[in-house]
Amino acid sequence: MSDPEDFEDDRTQIRGIVDVAATSGKSQNAYLIVISGKAVGKMFKLGAGEMVIGRSDEAQVLLEDEGVSRKHAKIVRGPDGQVRIVDLQSTNGTYCDGVKVSTHVLRDGDKVQIGNATILKFSYQDDLEEAFQRQLYESATKDGLTKVYNKKFFLERLRHEVSYGLRHSLPVTLLMFDIDFFKKVNDTYGHQAGDYVLIRLASVVGETIRSEDVFARYGGEEFALILRECTEDKGVLMAERIRHLVEGTDFDFGGKKIPVTISIGIASLVQGNYPGPDELVAAADGFLYEAKHRGRNRVAGQRSPR
Repeated sequence: MSDPEDFEDDRTQIRGIVDVAATSGKSQNAYLIVISGKAVGKMFKLGAGEMVIGRSDEAQVLLEDEGVSRKHAKIVRGPDGQVRIVDLQSTNGTYCDGVKVSTHVLRDGDKVQIGNATILKFSYQDDLEEAFQRQLYESATKDGLTKVYNKKFFLERLRHEVSYGLRHSLPVTLLMFDIDFFKKVNDTYGHQAGDYVLIRLASVVGETIRSEDVFARYGGEEFALILRECTEDKGVLMAERIRHLVEGTDFDFGGKKIPVTISIGIASLVQGNYPGPDELVAAADGFLYEAKHRGRNRVAGQRSPR
């Protein structure tokens, strides 16, 4: 039997779309929408001038799939409104509707293959269509309660980051942390209070990390944070900053102050010391267990304070 809350969620989404429809305009904007690849559903709004497509951090259309060159292609929007895609001598080529191109004027509905498997759809969309598409992407990648990334998205990004780190001999640091005595929070203050703690903690931590870091709810009261190109020493500093921040944050629900602390496990990929993402997660999770075993509200890792 379906949970009544599921129906309520559906009604909430429908009401949200109706609200957007009531306020949306009729203007249409040009977009590239990922329909195949790691970022399925993600939309890139195309502005005036040029936009680079590729794996480089300098790319405006950032695609992190294998087979995509760092600067793979570019989008050029002329003063007449015409949108053109230009291949930038990429390794694996740029294809429009199955035909390899060096330059091509895009029409509404064209499908653009970048590299081996990434496919983008060129589309003109109004405000309502854009809102609906973004809602689909959010629901596929974000945790419904805390609005940070979900476990599925986190695991996909971790695989990419570890692969990239191994290829280029760059460090990747992973933090795994959870809320100390969270069951006691639920038992003492109720499950609504527990949800409030999860939401507020996610918001507080999300505001202190870098834009390039990946913060996700791993499950239950456990969270994960990927620190790109970050050594363990710097990761420990970040972990301690987060631990102190959470400990010093007021968690007030229903007029009652809820004491909240977290325990953090930290592991770093350095010079191939872990063969893959699964081993990195296992190491960070092991150090998280150690932090809890040693008294909670602390950080544990290879070089963390003992």
